[in-house]
Amino acid sequence: MPVFTRFRQPPTPADEPHEEDTPDEAPEGREPDEPHEPDVVEPEDPGEAVEAAPAAEPAAGTAGPSDAPRPARRATWRTWRTRHPRAALVLRRTTTVLAAVLVLGALLLPNTLVALEPNRFARIPAEAVIAAVLLLCLPRAARRVAAALFGLGLGVLTVLNLLDMGFTEYLGRGFNVVLDWGLLDDAQAYVADSMGGAAAAWAAVGAVVLVVLVLVVMALAAVRLGELLAAHRERAARGALTAATVWMTCVALGVQTFGVPVATRSASGALEAQAHRVVDTLRDEAAFAKEAKADRFGATPGAQLVPDLRGKDMVFTFIESYGRSAIEDPVTAPGVGRTLDAGTKALAAKGFRAKSGWLTSATYGGSSWLGHSTFLSGLWVDNQQRYRTVTAGDHLTLTKAFRETGEWDTVGVMPGVQKAWPEAEWHGLDKVYDAFDLGYRGPKFSWSTMPDQYALEAFQRLEHGRKRDRPLMAEVILTSSHQPWAPLPRMVGWDEVGDGSVYDGIEASGVEASDIIADSTRSKEEYGKSVAYSVTSLTQWLERYGTDDTVLVFLGDHQPLARVSGDGASRDVPVSVVAKDPKVLDAIDDWNWTEGLKPAEDAPVWRMSSFRDRFLTAYGSTPHPTGE
Repeated sequence: MPVFTRFRQPPTPADEPHEEDTPDEAPEGREPDEPHEPDVVEPEDPGEAVEAAPAAEPAAGTAGPSDAPRPARRATWRTWRTRHPRAALVLRRTTTVLAAVLVLGALLLPNTLVALEPNRFARIPAEAVIAAVLLLCLPRAARRVAAALFGLGLGVLTVLNLLDMGFTEYLGRGFNVVLDWGLLDDAQAYVADSMGGAAAAWAAVGAVVLVVLVLVVMALAAVRLGELLAAHRERAARGALTAATVWMTCVALGVQTFGVPVATRSASGALEAQAHRVVDTLRDEAAFAKEAKADRFGATPGAQLVPDLRGKDMVFTFIESYGRSAIEDPVTAPGVGRTLDAGTKALAAKGFRAKSGWLTSATYGGSSWLGHSTFLSGLWVDNQQRYRTVTAGDHLTLTKAFRETGEWDTVGVMPGVQKAWPEAEWHGLDKVYDAFDLGYRGPKFSWSTMPDQYALEAFQRLEHGRKRDRPLMAEVILTSSHQPWAPLPRMVGWDEVGDGSVYDGIEASGVEASDIIADSTRSKEEYGKSVAYSVTSLTQWLERYGTDDTVLVFLGDHQPLARVSGDGASRDVPVSVVAKDPKVLDAIDDWNWTEGLKPAEDAPVWRMSSFRDRFLTAYGSTPHPTGE
């Protein structure tokens, strides 16, 4: 059979192209920067391979194939592409389409789950038009660098948008690039407590890998599109001009499709929002530091603080995620409402009365410590920087006011604290019982280290039930209603609580967190059960152990996350004051709160930060301002 051999006439010096004369634009129909290859003459016998001229041996001192893997890979790719032209064409076009989808998707991606709808992606992003024009104007090297940076920026924006989605879903606000990195560690701890250590570790690894992939793939996609624009410069320029004209026309006429504007600049708008958030955070830091120094009761002598509560055992209790939704949502309200009504009647039988209202929390869905510090300090502590600022200072807290009098012993019961907690001094607590100090030997219930009933029984055994020379002021944090609300404890006989071993079988037979975490209705049901359990534990504790001198103030720290409270839910939480002594409730008659444990829908709503001063004033404290 004949063998065909190709010969190429060596170019003369005059025929060789100069480097500066090499066109940046590839011929139509071929990939950019792809070297032209002469047509291959097929052999007459398709089964017979074409003999190739033997490769010249590399000269001494020059790089061989093993020393130059990149050219070798290119040669391999060219060979495969020549032998499989259709497959190569499909691969190139598929890669280009995927690159375009990734870039446009990143430019149009919203930063909330509510806005994540198909109509959001049927728009023209101004950033794509501007980027195309810019890349067409740049030479090859600068174009590739600019495209890579553009893609990298899109990757960062995508990550920030995803973080915004998560933070909005769980905390009701966007991600703050200055303050919120530390919360990612808390998120991993939450996953570990809820789903197990292995799941948390894999989630962390997966998150890191995902971020790296997003950044790398987005940069490669932008470079791919930049080279495609250069390869078809004239058509790309006409397309960019047309897109710009359409965009401006749509802006001028307010054209919409599916209820959203066709022309958009959402990507640059998201970056602007992040930049404003950073600037506002930095400005707020200085302003809040000044605000924290001003304290209406900061210089009040101890003898003039809460004189009308002398001799009372004060208990301030926060119930995790106990929000307005627990009382008003159609799914949760029936069960929680029955619990509050039953608690009101049972306490009344023991001689206790209650009054209830609403407070607007400084946080939502999580970050309970922000709600605690807002309630106690009388300052609006709605971010981590404010929290660090106020807890590092000497601003008077409601709990510390009792210690300043010298008339109370002050303790904290903190079953959710599992590491060093230096804020105890700021809270004004002489003694703190954390998760390891309460003697619990039973199982954890998801995030909660122990059931509320056990924590309250331990508080009674260790502090409240002891004989003492002075009354007690206690700050108690109840955690059983912390998400994900599965598995849940249930009430047992108070005499059966023991060291907590009784809860082993209850935890083992409970609902798995993974069974409800993505189901809004089931989450609401279990959330309602958890709040009912926490309220029942507290009211039964007061029925069983309360005295004529016990005064209980309890409230929620924040609303549950949006999956349970609903999109656009308020930040209101219930608050109640319970006492036997009628003078205690008479002192707050002008608050116009609702009788009983369940506040009426139209009961007064205050900012949580206003409670401290109202409470101190109601019980006879004399203002002596500082920092004004």
